[in-house]
Amino acid sequence: MTESYLFDVFGKRMSVHRENGVWRLFLVSGTGMRRPVYDVIIPAALEPEELATYLDDIFHEHASASHPKVYLL
Repeated sequence: MTESYLFDVFGKRMSVHRENGVWRLFLVSGTGMRRPVYDVIIPAALEPEELATYLDDIFHEHASASHPKVYLL
């Protein structure tokens, strides 16, 4: 079973998928195409409700007045 979550990460759409106990992060284009983000590892022990906070911690330098936070779409 695969879990999937779509986030707005400071103005960029990103999806997080869990399969076989492993989280994987993807950048989602305007057309819906996904590109894997290999340089960010999401700890397997992270619970789904912790994902937005984790992504905020990792990408906080991208925050701006128009995109001040990470939120679940």
